[in-house]
Amino acid sequence: MSRSKNIILFVIGAIALLVLPHLLQPFGNAWVRIADVALLYCLLALGLNIVVGYAGLLDLGYIAFFAIGAYMYALLSSPHLTDTFPAIKAMFPNGLHTPLLVVIPLALGLAGVFGVLLGAPTLKLRGDYLAIVTLGFGEIIRVFMNTLDHPINITNGA
Repeated sequence: MSRSKNIILFVIGAIALLVLPHLLQPFGNAWVRIADVALLYCLLALGLNIVVGYAGLLDLGYIAFFAIGAYMYALLSSPHLTDTFPAIKAMFPNGLHTPLLVVIPLALGLAGVFGVLLGAPTLKLRGDYLAIVTLGFGEIIRVFMNTLDHPINITNGA
């Protein structure tokens, strides 16, 4: 296909995805939530395709960066953080409801910092060794988040 057709298809697809929640809303919130989860998995698959497909690197801990950004978004856009820390509650008595356009760059930045922390010692690794290190990083993040009961009690230890 030509470049102009690709751009037109991309714009039509982006508009369709922007309109999708509004089309599904009359059928109930469950359908919007299903579409939301499906599109999140599509984003995850696209990112994994870049790392594994184009770069040829087997990264088994890719989900850890997704989780770091998601937890950052959840903490900054909910009142949970102010309920836990009295100093933040004194500054924001109604909760810290950070706007989406502020949280996304912060979450990207934090995930990027963790990417640099993982990438620096693993620059020379390839194949099975890279897979083992990235799988270990993913498991470290998962176990850390599941057992983080103090100070923010993310998962209630479950």
